[in-house]
Amino acid sequence: MQKSIVFALAAAAFVAGGAARAQQQQNPLDAIPDQMPFDVAYGAPIALERANAVVAAAEAEAKKRGWKMNITIVDSGNNLVAFARMDGAQLASIAISQHKAHSALLFRRETKIFETAINSGSPYVMTLDGMIGSRGGVPLVEGGKIIGAIGVSGGTGSQDEVIAKAGAASIK
Repeated sequence: MQKSIVFALAAAAFVAGGAARAQQQQNPLDAIPDQMPFDVAYGAPIALERANAVVAAAEAEAKKRGWKMNITIVDSGNNLVAFARMDGAQLASIAISQHKAHSALLFRRETKIFETAINSGSPYVMTLDGMIGSRGGVPLVEGGKIIGAIGVSGGTGSQDEVIAKAGAASIK
């Protein structure tokens, strides 16, 4: 009899503890923001001359650091405008840099956000069509509107991100 009372108390404590943990661990996706996140309008497409300047800024930073990168610029219509493959840059990274630029443009956010979501336990993000979950894709914003995006690949994700941001910073 004594054993069954102890067992019943232990089971009740286990169930109560599980319910308390479930209440504490709310799904962050259940939060309802007051405003649309990443609600940045698409603007006029970046011109070739400006796209080449973004590539040049990114390439200069990569050269300064001794990194071999592939750099892609797409316009606000998601069309390829400029591309550079630095001497010796990894061949696989050609397509990856393009995918990063497309993802940053289509979803109007840095691709690092997808990487963070996946690593934080939100694997559903991988089902989004056209998404890449790796750093190095950054929208190009001018006057509050997206005029294009840059995608960089060839190094680690953090290296790609540094170079993409250096290119994006050339847009004023």
